[in-house]
Amino acid sequence: MDSVRPEVYSVEQLNNYIKSILDQNVTLKALFLVGEISNFKAHSSGHMYMTLKDEKSSIRAVMFRGNASKLKFMPENGMKVIVFGSVSVFSRDGQYQVYIENMQPDGVGALSIAFEQLKEKLEKEGLFDDSHKKPIPKYPKVIGVVTSETAAAFDDVKNVLLRRYPKALVLLAPAIVQGETAPPTIIEALEKLDSYDGEYGKVDVILLVRGGGSIEDLWCFNDESVARAIYNCKTPVISGIGHEIDFTIADFVSDLRAPTPSVAAELATPDITEELQRINDLFMRAGRAIVDKTVGLRKILSALVERRVMQGPTTLINERRLILDNYLDRMQSSVLALQNRKKSDFSIAVNKLDAFSPLKVLARGYSITEGSKGVIKSINEISKGDKIKIIFKDGSADCKVEGKHLCQN
Repeated sequence: MDSVRPEVYSVEQLNNYIKSILDQNVTLKALFLVGEISNFKAHSSGHMYMTLKDEKSSIRAVMFRGNASKLKFMPENGMKVIVFGSVSVFSRDGQYQVYIENMQPDGVGALSIAFEQLKEKLEKEGLFDDSHKKPIPKYPKVIGVVTSETAAAFDDVKNVLLRRYPKALVLLAPAIVQGETAPPTIIEALEKLDSYDGEYGKVDVILLVRGGGSIEDLWCFNDESVARAIYNCKTPVISGIGHEIDFTIADFVSDLRAPTPSVAAELATPDITEELQRINDLFMRAGRAIVDKTVGLRKILSALVERRVMQGPTTLINERRLILDNYLDRMQSSVLALQNRKKSDFSIAVNKLDAFSPLKVLARGYSITEGSKGVIKSINEISKGDKIKIIFKDGSADCKVEGKHLCQN
């Protein structure tokens, strides 16, 4: 009896067969799976590859670009998630894996995670630093508002501005403030106001406002492109989004955060009633200061008038003249006395000098003898035959030494 040859499958046929079985399984076609992400990789193509694991097992998973682009957060290693998708085989590798269609964090909402991730990213880049915050002008001439044209927030802002500072020009740059189409319109409105230069000049401050709502309603203000547009504005931006408990990324990057649209309008303007009262107070204080100064000067003037010099100035002047004359007389006497004393001192000095003069010695009968080397002071300085000169008080004589005689002591 001939043996029956068994059917032989190729690897590809086997993988495709297993895939067909898995694809027909109702449970595996649509299931929820909870696990922790590891080996996460976001490919440049937009696809996301990862491993989902628990304490005892693991399985590969992939999320293609179309589904990955809808995520509100960025998956990370160690993050516990709940995914929805199907289980199938990648025929080429014979690897069965989960094909993820949707993903949610397990325990914490996707929007909350996305918010914290973007907040951390922009904070590291320095978009929230106080050094980048622009000062809010105290007296704005032109105020720009970015919000929905039909929003109650715009009515609130207009009412506050009209009450507090009606002299300011208010410009509305309408934008969609809810939904996925909102960010581009908000960016366009910000750029339009930031570059505005009309009849009244440039916009001095921009109010980015919206009324309250759920986190989903306000999510457009957590858009990264909106945050960067606010940061790039040369005009100061005040955000007033939602209620006091609501915080958005736009609040962190703006130059000033207000808890509500109405408060944003208040922070952007002075209260004209308070300003007028302040000016009136300044006028009152200035008036009182002038009165006080005038009274003080009058008292000083009265005291001056009552002085003797003001009562009889001629008498005082004559007295001062007498005193001056006396000083002049004393000065002249002192000068003459000094001159006489100096003359006497000079005469004495002259007499002393004259007494020691060589001419005086000669006048008493003495003479001076000079040789070829100068004055001869000793008999030893001459020799017989030397020519010498003898100086008298009234002339001199040229002589020749015929001999010399030493004194006998």
